[in-house]
Amino acid sequence: MAGETDLKRLLAAMTPELLPDVYVFATLTPGISRQAGLDPVMVFREREGVTLIVTEDAARAAGLTASFRCRMITLNVHSSLEAVGFLAAITARLAAAGMGVNPVSAFYHDHLFVPAERAEEAMELLRQLAKDNAG
Repeated sequence: MAGETDLKRLLAAMTPELLPDVYVFATLTPGISRQAGLDPVMVFREREGVTLIVTEDAARAAGLTASFRCRMITLNVHSSLEAVGFLAAITARLAAAGMGVNPVSAFYHDHLFVPAERAEEAMELLRQLAKDNAG
């Protein structure tokens, strides 16, 4: 099933959903294996180590050193992995408000990790962006 590629339709149709947990970014150095029972929402392997995005509680329980307390916003529109400009438009809107964001694209949806204390503000900005592109 192919995702949407039209930028205006993507922006108008995105329905941002703020997930309840607080997440953090943690890293495992090469050769260190992930603990059993640790269920990251994302795993990415780099030369320097493995990056995990896990709930703050899970990181604490696993004894991981973590950074960037954030909330996850899922953009509930099936965006194509080949869509052009979708995340650029979103990150530009958040950047204009002085907000950093760490986006992750998955097969069906894009997910934004925004500073935990600014999550509600990010939601308002995203809703306004969708409204600006509707109709």
